[in-house]
Amino acid sequence: MPDPSLDIIAIGRASVDLYGQQIGARLEDMASFAKSVGGCPANIAIGAARLGLRSALVTRVGDEAFGRFIREQLAREGVDVRGVAADPKRLTALAILGVRDSSNFPLIFYREDCADAALDETDIDEDFIRSAGAIVVTGTHFARENSAAAQRKAMRIAREAGRRVIFDIDYRPNLWGLAGHGSGEQRYIPSGEVSAHLQTILPDCDLIVGTEEEVHIAGGTDDTLSALRRIRALSAAAIVLKRGPMGCAVFTGAIPASLEDGIKGSGFPVEVYNVLGAGDGFMSGLLRGYLRGEPWETTCAYANACGAILVSRLLCSPESPSWTELRHFLDHGSPERALRRDRQLAHLHWATTRRPGKSQILALAIDHRSQLEALADRCGAPRERLSRLKVLAVEAAARVSRGRGDIGMLIDDTHGREALFAAEGADLWIGRPVETPGSRPLTFEPGADLGSHLVEWPVTHTVKCLCFYHPDDPPALREAQEERLLALADAARTVGREYLVEIIAGPHGPLGPDTVAAVLRRLYAIGIKPDWWKLEPQMSAAAWQAIDAAIAKGDPYCRGVVLLGLEASEAELGEAFAAARGSACVKGFAVGRTIFAEPAEAWLSGRMDDAAIVDEMHRRFIRLIAAWEQAGR
Repeated sequence: MPDPSLDIIAIGRASVDLYGQQIGARLEDMASFAKSVGGCPANIAIGAARLGLRSALVTRVGDEAFGRFIREQLAREGVDVRGVAADPKRLTALAILGVRDSSNFPLIFYREDCADAALDETDIDEDFIRSAGAIVVTGTHFARENSAAAQRKAMRIAREAGRRVIFDIDYRPNLWGLAGHGSGEQRYIPSGEVSAHLQTILPDCDLIVGTEEEVHIAGGTDDTLSALRRIRALSAAAIVLKRGPMGCAVFTGAIPASLEDGIKGSGFPVEVYNVLGAGDGFMSGLLRGYLRGEPWETTCAYANACGAILVSRLLCSPESPSWTELRHFLDHGSPERALRRDRQLAHLHWATTRRPGKSQILALAIDHRSQLEALADRCGAPRERLSRLKVLAVEAAARVSRGRGDIGMLIDDTHGREALFAAEGADLWIGRPVETPGSRPLTFEPGADLGSHLVEWPVTHTVKCLCFYHPDDPPALREAQEERLLALADAARTVGREYLVEIIAGPHGPLGPDTVAAVLRRLYAIGIKPDWWKLEPQMSAAAWQAIDAAIAKGDPYCRGVVLLGLEASEAELGEAFAAARGSACVKGFAVGRTIFAEPAEAWLSGRMDDAAIVDEMHRRFIRLIAAWEQAGR
C-alpha cells in the first residue's frame, strides 16, 4: 500500500452558516447575517488545512450558488474537493445561528431533503479513501440509513487499508428526530435507540472524541465514568473527553476511577463569546497533533488552544486559526481574555487566512474624480460622460488582462458605478477609493459611517485610501490623519476587506531617502497594517532599502507595494521602475493619467470615438507593462 497522499478525509455535513450579527438578540430580531462554510466535517477539514494537514471532504452540496460557494471556499482553504459532489436534485443545507447571551446560542437547521443528507455509498470512492492516512466520520451522518451506509463503507475501506478511523460523536438530538426544528441548540436528549446505533460504530474506531453529553449518548448512560467504561468495553480506541473550559482528558487504556486520572490537557481561561464551532476547532487541533505523532500532552494543547480561539470569536470555520496563529498563541499567550480583542493575534489570523493574493498587480488607475471633472468641464463635455469613459477604460484593461491574471484597476463609484459592474466579470483585481479627493487632513467620501458603507462592497474589492502625509507635518495634522487611517483599518478588518494605503509625501516637503520609510514606520507603530501600500516613485536604492526594512519589521505579511504614477511620462515611469528593481516589496504599479489623460481629453472633446480610445488606452497600458518587464520586474 503506497504512502497516503492525504492526511485526513472528513465525511458528512457541509452547510452554509448564516450567523446573526446582532449579539445579544433573539433570532427573531436579527437584522443581518454573515455567511460562511459550516457543518462539523467541513469545519474540521478547513481547520485541519489551516494547521498544515492535507485534508479533504466527502459530502454533497447543491448545484447552485451556495453549493459553489462551499466548494470554492474549501478550495481556497487548501481542502481537496474531489469528494464534494454537486447534487442536481437538492439544495445546499443551511444553518441559521445566533448569540443570545454567554450560554444561549439559538440554532435552526434547514435540512429537509438537503444535499449532504443524501450522501450514500456511491459517493465513497475506494481509491480516494485509501489515499488518506485517516478518515473522520461524524455522528449525525449515522442518523440516516443512506449516509450511515456511506460512512460504514468508508470505515471498512480504511480499516482494510490499514488507515485510522476517527469518530466525532457530534450529537445533535434534533437531527436524530428527537427534538423539533426550534431546538437546534439542544445538545443532549437520552435515547436508547441512538446509543445502540452508535455503539455498533465504536469497535471499528481508533480515536473517539466527544463532550461529556456526547460520551453519555455513546455510552448509553448519564454517568460519565460509566459511559466511558461502556465505550471501553466495546472499543480499544483512544477516547478524548472534551470538558469545555476545563480542557480535555484522554483515556488510552482502562478507564480510571476518576476523570482527573486521565491524560489531562488544561484549558485556557478565555471569555466565551460563542460555543458553536469550538468543538470543530478542538478536533482540528487534535488532528494536527494526533496525525503527526505528537505526545498526547502536546496534542491536547493544540486542541484546547484551537477550541479557546474559536469560542472567543463569532463564526465557525472562518475563525479557525492558522498554524502560525496557533503557535503564536501557545508561545506568547494573550494579554486579552477576550481573544477577539488581541490586535496581534487578530492580525496574524487575518494575514494568514485571507484569500490568496496576486504575486503582482499591474493596474490602470481611473479612480480620479476631481481631475476628470475638471477635464470634462474644460472640454465642454457633460460630467455624465465620465461614467462611459470609465467603462471604456475597463474594456481596455480587460483586453490587456486576457490570460494574464495580474491586471487590476482602481475605480471609484462616484462616476464609475457601471465600470465597477463591468470590471467584476473581467477577472480584474479591483481597488476602490474612500477618501474625499484632495482632502488634507484626510476625510472619507461616504461620510463618517465608513464600516456600513463597506458592507455593500463585494468581498473581492480592496479598499484604497490616499493620504497626503509628510513626517514634517504639524502634529495636529498628523494626529488627524492617523485617527482617520485607524478608523479605516478598523472598518476594513471588521467587514473583512483588504485595504491599500496610498501615501504621497513629496508635494508637502522634501523627499529624502528616509522620508517615506519614516511615514511607514510611524503608521506601523500605531497599528496601521494595510495589505498593500501605494507609494510614489523613489529614485534611489537607499530609499527603497529603507522602505523594505520598514515593511519587513512592521508587517512581514504585507502583500507589497505598487507604484503610483502621478503625471509622469512613460519614460519617467520606466526610470522609476528601474530604480525599484532591487526592492523586495515592490510588486507592481497603479498608474492612471499616463495611460488615460490624453486619450480622455480627445474623447471628451469629440476627436476620438469609443473604439479609438479603447485602442489607445490598451496600447499605452501594454507599453507601460513592457517598460515594467524591461526594468527587470
